[in-house]
Amino acid sequence: MQLNAKKFASAAALTVGILYIVCAIFVALWPDFAMQLLGQVAHIVNVDKFAGDVAITASGVIAGLVEVMIYAYVSSWIFAGLYNRFVK
Repeated sequence: MQLNAKKFASAAALTVGILYIVCAIFVALWPDFAMQLLGQVAHIVNVDKFAGDVAITASGVIAGLVEVMIYAYVSSWIFAGLYNRFVK
């Protein structure tokens, strides 16, 4: 079964975009808990030392959203292309 690389990459980019927005909302509503979770995921004891005073801004969210969606699209497109090559 071949994957349609463009459709697969678009679906992945949209999925990551939705998750990014959910994450940004979570961080905006519960910043301390979000920092605690980041520390656990990254295995950092003093996450405050590394993250500092990070503020959520509309322009930052939009820039980050565009960035992660581009990364997801490109990496998924490459993945689909490699998958299609390997299943032949």
